[in-house]
Amino acid sequence: MTNTSGLTYKDLAIPYFKETFDCIDEVMQTLQIPYYLIGVSAIALELLKNGIKPGRGTKDIDFAVMISSIEEYEKIRTALKTKGFNKVAAPWTFYSDKYNVAIDLLPFGEIEENFTVNFNERYTDLHVLGFREVLEEAVQVHIEEKIANIPPLPGMVILKLIAWSDRPEERQNDLADILRIIQHYYDLKWEEIVEEHHDTLEREPFDRMLIAAEVLGRNSRLYIQKSEAISNRVSTIFENHLEDASKSAIAKEWARKLDVNIEYASALLGAFQKGITHEA
Repeated sequence: MTNTSGLTYKDLAIPYFKETFDCIDEVMQTLQIPYYLIGVSAIALELLKNGIKPGRGTKDIDFAVMISSIEEYEKIRTALKTKGFNKVAAPWTFYSDKYNVAIDLLPFGEIEENFTVNFNERYTDLHVLGFREVLEEAVQVHIEEKIANIPPLPGMVILKLIAWSDRPEERQNDLADILRIIQHYYDLKWEEIVEEHHDTLEREPFDRMLIAAEVLGRNSRLYIQKSEAISNRVSTIFENHLEDASKSAIAKEWARKLDVNIEYASALLGAFQKGITHEA
């Protein structure tokens, strides 16, 4: 357990996060359903415990819930409605008029079939590939009087990479979130890099971000090794985006964000792939 009791909701700087988290926590504790904070809020919380202030703001807060059936999900929906959170168009999204906050409540576990959750005839495409494997490694972060269960940063990268590949036209922020993790990973993991990945420090030219991307890839191998489906999906992403940097949506977005040439942005993705395929 990571004890970060010094963290406050004010530090997190997400509007009405405390009120929303309190509602979710009370509902899940009452129903005895395991739940996890995921997405940009989880990344912000993980970085914040290392003194890194939140990046982009959000009014959307994402959670994953481990359940076995739609009936169990309906119990959650009913309980959330009593707290002012109502379903909107997508059946996994709830909105509070009072707080002007939307939450995505993404189910995984026994409810899955081929890494997909079927809510109804219209919505049969909620993909949850990687949730089970990543959330098995969840860590606990204290924020004031609460405990948030969140994925480790390498797990978050895998989830975001998969989510982006499912709906690239809708999930452009995922690429920015992955890049933000890479930008801070060198400092976050400096001691680990020196002790366990010192070979990356010897390569020329020396580049902190390329080192960070490769070490992040090495630490993401855990999830690749757990699942052939995850491995195949991530391998396909690399194949599609490393062959020609000029055609890679990932390289283009990272180049724009960093204000660098597309070749360097592609090299970051290549370093991440190199880490994932690294044999210890």
